[in-house]
Amino acid sequence: MKLLKQSKFSPILFATVLLWVKTYITYKVAFNITIDNKMQEFILLISPVSFLLIVFGLSMFINEKYRNKYLFSVSLITSLILYANIVFYRFFNDFITIPVMFQTGNFHDLDISVMSEMNLTDIFYFTDVIILAIILYKKPKFWKHQSFSKVERRVYYLTTASIVFFNLGLAEIQRPELLTRTFDREMLVKNIGPYNYTLYDIYLQSKTSAQKALATGDDLVEILNYTRSMDKEPNQDLFGIGKGKNIILISLESTQNFVINRTVNGQEITPFLNDFIKESYYFDNFYHQTGQGKTSDSEFLLDNSLYPLGRGAVFFTHAGNEYISLAKILKENNYYVASFHANNKAFWNRNMMYQSLGYDRFYSLEDYDVTEENSIGWGLKDIHFFKQSMDYLKEIPKPYFAKFITLTNHHPFILDEKDMYIQPFHSSSDILNRYFTTVRYEDEAVKTFIERLKEEGIYDDSIIIMYGDHYGISEKHNEALGEYFEKEITPFDVVELQKVPLIIHIPGQKGETISTLGGQIDLKPTILHLLGIEKKTDIHFGQDLFSPNKDNPVIFRDGRFVTDKITYTTGTFYDTKTGEPIDVPNGDQYIQKILYELNYSDQIIYGDLLRFYDVNTGRIIE
Repeated sequence: MKLLKQSKFSPILFATVLLWVKTYITYKVAFNITIDNKMQEFILLISPVSFLLIVFGLSMFINEKYRNKYLFSVSLITSLILYANIVFYRFFNDFITIPVMFQTGNFHDLDISVMSEMNLTDIFYFTDVIILAIILYKKPKFWKHQSFSKVERRVYYLTTASIVFFNLGLAEIQRPELLTRTFDREMLVKNIGPYNYTLYDIYLQSKTSAQKALATGDDLVEILNYTRSMDKEPNQDLFGIGKGKNIILISLESTQNFVINRTVNGQEITPFLNDFIKESYYFDNFYHQTGQGKTSDSEFLLDNSLYPLGRGAVFFTHAGNEYISLAKILKENNYYVASFHANNKAFWNRNMMYQSLGYDRFYSLEDYDVTEENSIGWGLKDIHFFKQSMDYLKEIPKPYFAKFITLTNHHPFILDEKDMYIQPFHSSSDILNRYFTTVRYEDEAVKTFIERLKEEGIYDDSIIIMYGDHYGISEKHNEALGEYFEKEITPFDVVELQKVPLIIHIPGQKGETISTLGGQIDLKPTILHLLGIEKKTDIHFGQDLFSPNKDNPVIFRDGRFVTDKITYTTGTFYDTKTGEPIDVPNGDQYIQKILYELNYSDQIIYGDLLRFYDVNTGRIIE
């Protein structure tokens, strides 16, 4: 204690140690970070130190009179950043990025979900701040602040710099090219710490912001060659089978494929969908590919057959770009394009993005009659949403593409008792328990909508497509999922749980289950082929799901991928059929190909490269 009081560096080191210990405890308690060996554990332990030494060390340049205020302010702000990541991770199983911070238009609507992830016990994440405040303000004489000489400052920062390079060196040994694999945020946080990660993310943001200014049409040449080599011949029996028919697309909020044909408490979770797939094409090997943009990312994939960004939501960050969207192509073929969603039109910046994509009409919250009786959680209940939407659907010109985005089956999955068609599950997770009740309600809502389509004479003249937009149950609830499936959830199982239902009902066609591997990036070419629309000059990364020659892998935004033979996740290859870990010769080549494809898509978005492309001629504009 005497030495602690005598050293000039005591306040700095004390504040650093407090926050360091808290950060490490947070790693182990709040984040589901995988540790493979002792070296990774050691890196995890030391990774926060360098940043904390730097920011607290700046107090050496501050007048002694204000030094306490600075130390406390830095401790509080850093703790708030850490806590924000804790809450964000609970909901999204991911870490905050700079683009997400600027999605302020969503904050109000996210209140319900965010509040459900905040606990009273979270006050313990600020214990160090409280201790530091007591010592700095209640015991001001505990330390006698002194000025620092130039030599002392140099020694301090040379020591800190050596810790920085030591950390980076170990991290590079464990994960070569760490700072170029920015898609894997967990890997970054694990190796350089949450605070250095935030600084690095700021650097990435400035770098990507400059890409548009420096982009030219030449950047498209290599991308064009790549995407054109991916094109496959469509299924000739189904090509154009829906020519001139309406397209009614239903985005099933947070609906994962594992609920299909399964029961809870002895009752079917999705009785209507289970019957509907018997008279439809049902893809049981179909994955969502969304990132931080969640539902908006699923829309982006649908409309553009481009990958969403690894950081933030494209709907926010690049709503002003030029796109060759599904909506624009359909409009060229005399379709009326509309979206129906009973939410604030600014949520996910849809009111701006829909303009760039070419939608004719967006029926948003202001178009619906929302009361306390017909709404819950995020807004209008799905049954009422479909009922009120029908009046608009009957008015719009035919043929049309009408997209309906459901809402009730949204985290934290709250539902009135009177609307429950099944009782909650019993597991260690209230989120999972309630999830089944809202999925069941969504199923009932879809049933009422389909029945109404039949009554109005719309059903037989429409192709009806339903797909899950993203996962509903994150990895945080793996233990509870294990209770439901009566097995331990492995990393391979986590990938399998990213499957979402895809159901395509075509009038006059018999039902069939298709196990072709596919993802949301394949929806755009699939829809165009069903309508008999050939757009050979289109730039996209998906393939027709009905094509007998389809061979593109399912690529996730975080670098995981699935092929017919191998699945790659958390640094390990698995046999796709058995789920067992396997050795893959030249596995890095597979990974590199996946990264190339993600990078090509990112280049298109960050550089707004489609402004240099004439989609009518298929040529680059000079």
